[in-house]
Amino acid sequence: MRKRLSNLQKTLADGEALACLTAYDASQAYWAAQSGVDVLLVGDSLGMVVQGHSTTLPVSLDNMVYHTQLVQRGNAQAQHPAYCIADLPFMSDATIESALQAAGRLMKEGGANMVKLEGAQRVVPIIRALAQLGVPVCGHLGLLPQSVEKHGYKVQGKDAVSAQALFDAALALQEAGADMLVLECVPAGLAQKITAALSIPVIGIGSGVHTSGQVLVLHDILGVTLGKAPKFSKNFMFGQGSIQAAIGAYVAQVKARTFPDSSHLVAE
Repeated sequence: MRKRLSNLQKTLADGEALACLTAYDASQAYWAAQSGVDVLLVGDSLGMVVQGHSTTLPVSLDNMVYHTQLVQRGNAQAQHPAYCIADLPFMSDATIESALQAAGRLMKEGGANMVKLEGAQRVVPIIRALAQLGVPVCGHLGLLPQSVEKHGYKVQGKDAVSAQALFDAALALQEAGADMLVLECVPAGLAQKITAALSIPVIGIGSGVHTSGQVLVLHDILGVTLGKAPKFSKNFMFGQGSIQAAIGAYVAQVKARTFPDSSHLVAE
């Protein structure tokens, strides 16, 4: 049965954290869903982990549509398919019109259940326009990989002014109609405060354990990262006999809220 947003909301209402993981092809999606992952993210991170680029910027909309198609084919064959989110790639949301077109392709051609876009106040009118058309939207605050050339890979919200700006932006995105929010590399205390203030699920990555769930890059949890894995990640293949077991261990630790622990915090 196809998983819907209401299923995720029920999982949270039952007191269970959401386990999210990236996937880029059919077999990855199938085994992630079979192993209990709630949400699959077809991330523009594919530019780095699949295509070998140094950033996510070269990823095209055609790339994202293609990989979303692959993921949803594999996901559909799982006993309990996961919810599928697809990223709007760099510059595809430069205008409201281009964002609507990109989201339409990711959902109609790719089969995504939800689209994700990066940014704070800039994306409020875009989220509002998407929501008015019935498109489920996930926001993304904190470290923004698509803005790496301007801001670098840095923890966000460490001082009072930037923390308040992130908090205000999270509220603004929810008010505009966002159905979910990703917080990347945000101090754990701030992530906990934002999660408590919002009624939508907040998925953390490098932002502590007190969010609605966690997301990591599949290649990072399997120990096959190109280069050095992020500090906030963990090699779940260690001590496991199969990829399925490693994914299952990740899901179990997210559900038990034992991952991330203090050793995987990027800032306080």
